[in-house]
Amino acid sequence: MSNAEKEIDDSSAPLIEHLAELRTRLIRSALAFVIGIFVCFYVWNPIFNFMTQPICSALNERGQDCGLILIKLQEGFFVAIRISIMGGFALAFPVISYQLWRFVAPGLYKSEKNAFLPFLLASPFMFFAGAAFAFFVVIPLAFDFFLNFQQIGATGEVTDNGVKDIGDAGITFQGSVAEYLSLTITFILAFGLCFQLPVLLSLLGKAGLVSSAGLAAVRKYAVVAILVVAGIVTPPDVFTQVILFAVVYGLYEISIQIVKRIEKNREARMRAEGTWFEDDWDEDDNEGHPEDRAE
Repeated sequence: MSNAEKEIDDSSAPLIEHLAELRTRLIRSALAFVIGIFVCFYVWNPIFNFMTQPICSALNERGQDCGLILIKLQEGFFVAIRISIMGGFALAFPVISYQLWRFVAPGLYKSEKNAFLPFLLASPFMFFAGAAFAFFVVIPLAFDFFLNFQQIGATGEVTDNGVKDIGDAGITFQGSVAEYLSLTITFILAFGLCFQLPVLLSLLGKAGLVSSAGLAAVRKYAVVAILVVAGIVTPPDVFTQVILFAVVYGLYEISIQIVKRIEKNREARMRAEGTWFEDDWDEDDNEGHPEDRAE
């Protein structure tokens, strides 16, 4: 066997080991996900009852019974499946994130681990914070707003001429189980994902790919982008889109302050190490990244 062939064989061994490690992590993650699905399928009724609390509270305030209907025969089964999948992923997420960390951690330096681990922990926290905000704040407000468009029907009255009026048509909410679940999940996912914005921008700021000055300079473009995202990920009503826009824009401003804090900490560290040079930084133009200040 030639030297070139030996080098090829030696380089392929680590790749096979990485693929085997990846397969093991994926199998464990999938197994946790499947177990979570079966657990949630067993208790899907209590989960669904919890998820219907916003609509039931809004209906009870109006003196209406809380009742959702099945449009199709198989609709109830698929609702249970969707709840099980969503709940199973939530239960398995800690295991999945841990397996992901165990796979990528050996290839990181200690400083990289210390920088990446906080963002890995903050990501699920911010998602659940966004989901909780959507479920306990936005959804009740949205449903209360939508239910105001109901109309109580009125029976016709007999006039003096002996003619009975036709009366007013009644508009009453009779929601589909699947439609309600789809709308609720859309709210939860939209706000959960949008709450990842500070984590994403902070990670990019930590890597030196964005700066606080740069984020502030493109603020007007960010407003347009947030409006577009709010129009895509939320149901077609202005009320919800305005709430999502206000929240995400607030998170964008918070992200700027977080990145600014990261830059200050980096500057202090580089000054202590003696790698900070003022001449490489044009403070009047506010251009460049902190990494460009070191030679």
